[in-house]
Amino acid sequence: MRAIRVDNDQGNYEAVLTDVDRADLPEGDVTVRIEYSTLNYKDSLAITGTSPVVRSFPMVPGIDFAGVVEHSDAGGVVSGDRVVLNGWGVGETRWGGFAEVARVPAEWLVPLPVAFTTRQAMAIGTAGFTAMLAVLRLEELGITPDRGEILVTGAAGGVGSVAVSVLAGLGYAVTASTGRREAAGYLADLGATAVIDRADLSGPGRPLAKERWAAVVDAVGSHTLANACAATHYGGVVAACGLAQGFDLPGTVMPFILRGVTLAGIDSVFCPLGRRLEAWQRLAADLDPADLELITSEIPLSDVIATAPRQLAGETRGRVVVDVAR
Repeated sequence: MRAIRVDNDQGNYEAVLTDVDRADLPEGDVTVRIEYSTLNYKDSLAITGTSPVVRSFPMVPGIDFAGVVEHSDAGGVVSGDRVVLNGWGVGETRWGGFAEVARVPAEWLVPLPVAFTTRQAMAIGTAGFTAMLAVLRLEELGITPDRGEILVTGAAGGVGSVAVSVLAGLGYAVTASTGRREAAGYLADLGATAVIDRADLSGPGRPLAKERWAAVVDAVGSHTLANACAATHYGGVVAACGLAQGFDLPGTVMPFILRGVTLAGIDSVFCPLGRRLEAWQRLAADLDPADLELITSEIPLSDVIATAPRQLAGETRGRVVVDVAR
């Protein structure tokens, strides 16, 4: 089968598109014929070796995929089922989605909602799934549309694009932060009521700033996250789910102890099954299919390696779907 394989031979890090033997697939009770995967920020880090995402070699990257069950030895999963997988270390510690076939434990698979094709599922992918987890957390912590503005950072990226669309569709006033001036129209089409330059948030800031945000969905980290926390209203919530600027948090405890701000971490990798099912059902209900098409571009598997550094440089927009058959 065709797959992208990452090797690291004594520091010589290389990603290649090649043929691999199906006999080398890891153990698992379900074999899935992959139809689509998607290029996430973490996948681009894995392909380029920019960050130590891959934990063992050789590795087939790709942290998510959608396809059809080819063979199952597990109860409750049968041949022909349409399924989606996000996380669980796939593409990091276990062969992932940039291949024509995957073998995984049955409990890692989520039945694909009937509202979605496998291509649409990967137009959402881990990024969109993560965005929905952040929205669910805001709701659980009492952030309703009447509370005020919601800030979405890294808004033109995968997580940000889906977050803007879903939040706007639910009636929230969304301010989108991006470093791409040309994306302003795109973000407005997704429902953003205002667009600000990421430079307003990306430098060192004050421990406390003027209260502006009722809540934040942050996919950036570092100074951006610290500044978002500093400008969040009393009792507000900041959902942290990314590190595009960095994994540091150069802020203070002031927003948390003086304004009661909640910093909520969002993890999509080991999220329990019940929460996964809830998030996918909410995506089926709350994500506008027209927005999903607007968010999405498609590339063949043969273009993934060349596209990865472009994504890290901020040259891609929204979600990048990968057709593994091409």
